[in-house]
Amino acid sequence: MQQIQQARENMIEQQVRPWDVLDQRVLDALASVPREEFVSQEHRGLAFSDFQLPIGFGQTLLKPIIEGRLLQALNIQLTDSILEVGAGSGYLSACLSRLGKDCDSVEIHPELANLASARLKQLGIGNVTLLQQDASEPWDARDAYQAIAFGGSVEAVPLFYMNKLAIGGRLFAVVGNVDTPTMEARLITRISETEWRTDSLFETRLDPLINFAANESTFIF
Repeated sequence: MQQIQQARENMIEQQVRPWDVLDQRVLDALASVPREEFVSQEHRGLAFSDFQLPIGFGQTLLKPIIEGRLLQALNIQLTDSILEVGAGSGYLSACLSRLGKDCDSVEIHPELANLASARLKQLGIGNVTLLQQDASEPWDARDAYQAIAFGGSVEAVPLFYMNKLAIGGRLFAVVGNVDTPTMEARLITRISETEWRTDSLFETRLDPLINFAANESTFIF
């Protein structure tokens, strides 16, 4: 247990904080969620490493530095409702739920959705709702989320999700083509009913969300 705690502290102090993640609430969330519980037994010893770990079905756990920057960029408040697209292991869902009021998290793989839901329940996290479905097409998502997080990359941001933001709401997405060497992390803020501001944050590369192929009529490039 002491070894795991030391590894967790090293992850925060040697990886996340040096990557300009200085928001103490974000660092506390990363410290409080047991990352090792969201990977398979064979990968527990690598849970705090600086690379993407496989979680099954061709999906991976995000690097700690990406999770830290994502959480900090969204600037989640205690009263915020959050939407996560691509729950994966459920780890980021747990971190998001620590920062906000509640979190709806969508996962396309039934097995991953069930496993993430079981992990969250086991840890006593009750303000995450796991939804198993394909989120690449419009669905009956509620309106006016204060924060939306994409757990994988997209070629372009769907207008559907931009319209699901509350005024002042923030959306984090890594945008780019899988054939290019780098992608761009962006923060999109809804300014009014018809206006959004896009800020470029940093360059990185993430595995793509399934079925989120760009369509000019429904996506913003």
